[in-house]
Amino acid sequence: MTDSNNTYDYIVIGAGSAGCVIANRLSADPKVRVLLLEAGHKGKGFWYRVPIGLGKLVDNPKACWMYEIEPREGSGNRRISWPRGKSLGGSSAINGMLYVRGLAYDYDLWRQMGNTGWSYEDVLPYFRKSQTQVRGGDDYNGSDGLLTVSDVEVRDPLSDAMFEAITNNGVPVNKDFNGAKQEGVGYYQQTTRNGQRASTSKAFLDPIRSRKNLTIEINAHTNKLLFEGKRATGVAYRQGRHERTANARREVIVSAGSISSPQILQLSGVGPGALLQSFGIPVVHDAPAVGQNLQDHYQVSSINGLKDDLGANLDLSSPPRMALTGLNYLLRRKGWMTFAAAQIGVFTKSDPNMELPDLQFHYIPYSTSGIGKAVHTAPAFTLSMYQQRPESRGSLAIKSPEPTDTPTIDPNYLGTQLDIDTTLAGFKL
Repeated sequence: MTDSNNTYDYIVIGAGSAGCVIANRLSADPKVRVLLLEAGHKGKGFWYRVPIGLGKLVDNPKACWMYEIEPREGSGNRRISWPRGKSLGGSSAINGMLYVRGLAYDYDLWRQMGNTGWSYEDVLPYFRKSQTQVRGGDDYNGSDGLLTVSDVEVRDPLSDAMFEAITNNGVPVNKDFNGAKQEGVGYYQQTTRNGQRASTSKAFLDPIRSRKNLTIEINAHTNKLLFEGKRATGVAYRQGRHERTANARREVIVSAGSISSPQILQLSGVGPGALLQSFGIPVVHDAPAVGQNLQDHYQVSSINGLKDDLGANLDLSSPPRMALTGLNYLLRRKGWMTFAAAQIGVFTKSDPNMELPDLQFHYIPYSTSGIGKAVHTAPAFTLSMYQQRPESRGSLAIKSPEPTDTPTIDPNYLGTQLDIDTTLAGFKL
């Protein structure tokens, strides 16, 4: 027999960028019980609300899981950080908040590969449904969704000069990277509302916390899925010093992100059989692909010094000017503290003969020595570049049967010649 108090219709593992949305949609039906499990904490506090607070979060073990990749030649044999949010909202609670959906081509390619329902035409209604576009709704943007998408409000002489320089080099202006096309230069939009971060927890969980059919458990670290045969019927999880179980009448939904989802599956006996057996984990289903095909965009940045007092460095490093910046935010919700990861974006081609853009650039009006590091005290700006569709594929694997041990993460950055050539071409533009 199962305890009815621990039995739900749906169990959602991971209250991150996707999990909060899933829990919201499922619990909209008052006839079903939904349990949402989050390994992290509530994610409340000043720096969680302030957009520029991302610098205080991504290198903070209280806010971030502090994952690092395995050293490889393509990444200079460095252990590069791989930030992942450690609270309700997941990485949407600590990320750069830039709102870019991706090319329609990418979704259509998924459909061509046999993934019915994943063409751009199929998914566009759901993008629109989830969104409130501050500019108003249109064919590509919604106007009554829970996630607010706002314009970058901070404009300054340096960003205006940068924008003009880019357009003078023949790059077309694009007012909406999520509209009819993506190529061009434009000011980013970000997931903020009234000058504050709009994480998926803020947008999709806060409005529904009073639903009696939704249970949210924080500090609940999933140990493994429970199976009857090959059907997942529940979850075993650790909450503080307590070992708990929950049962699902209908479905267990693993929504723990690109790192924790395959890790949980492997710990549960779903994954490469030889790997699981090496740790004494009973094999429920030998699935060699679980943990494979890990993909990420490799960022290359340059810091450019300035002769004049332009950009944001001094406003974010000089104590008197920092005080004015903070006061402007507290009183008016304006200024640099409303700023997300970047002001200006450029989507362009490494080869003009290409049909679609394969490079993305960020213009950032300040500079630091790395994630979570202090802003430099001399005027400067940062240019960052990513390859849009890297060929390199990596992997993830558990390194013990202990659920709280960090898995081995190997994205295999710059693992193909195309990725190397594209990155070099982008840097030369």
